[in-house]
Amino acid sequence: MPRLCSSPSLLFIPLVVRFSPFQVSRWAFSPPPPTSGCSGFNGIDNVSNKLRMTTPNKTPPGADPKQLERTATVREIGSQAVWSLSSCKPGFGVDQLRDDNLETYWQSDGSQPHLVNIQFRRKTTVKTLCIYADYKSDESYTPSKISVRVGNNFHNLQEIRQLELVEPSGWIHVPLTDNHKKPTRTFMIQIAVLANHQNGRDTHMRQIKIYTPVEESSIGKFPRCTTIDFMMYRSIR
Repeated sequence: MPRLCSSPSLLFIPLVVRFSPFQVSRWAFSPPPPTSGCSGFNGIDNVSNKLRMTTPNKTPPGADPKQLERTATVREIGSQAVWSLSSCKPGFGVDQLRDDNLETYWQSDGSQPHLVNIQFRRKTTVKTLCIYADYKSDESYTPSKISVRVGNNFHNLQEIRQLELVEPSGWIHVPLTDNHKKPTRTFMIQIAVLANHQNGRDTHMRQIKIYTPVEESSIGKFPRCTTIDFMMYRSIR
């Protein structure tokens, strides 16, 4: 006979549930699905989702600097400077950093920070710094934190940019302008590699280019001959 509870409106009937061996083994070794509430599995999923959302994206590659040169608004002036390095492995120095070959690179050979010093003989206007890095090829040698400093000499350098890079693969464009987008005038630029990916010790940089703005000449400011009267006399007979 079924047992009646104190409330006449409720009736409890004992049930016997039988599971097949397959069901028991499957449930024993498979975690239960996440549910809403305070279950442990749901909490882990939420944490992992937050980590994925806060993980920074990879550094996107910039345009090839040659495209900037084709616009005729900037000019590369690295050849006008004296270059020096804090350290380098033999055969992997300034020449490899400036040979226009993305397959070669500068490799440091010392303790951090690794420095690239670029000194001009006169105060020079600089607008953009372009650095080529390749995480796919260099892995732990790839810079992850870079500081760009300018000044008159080694004794009064001031940081104007600090970059956080995430697995970069391509050109990195660093604007050397102030808050009003005005180019910087300086005697010296220093690029300091403060950290590498995977806590690497030495670093690789494949190319560095420096650009100055091109000033328009007075000749280029003449209006074009577009009226009919001007076009009649545009050629000499």
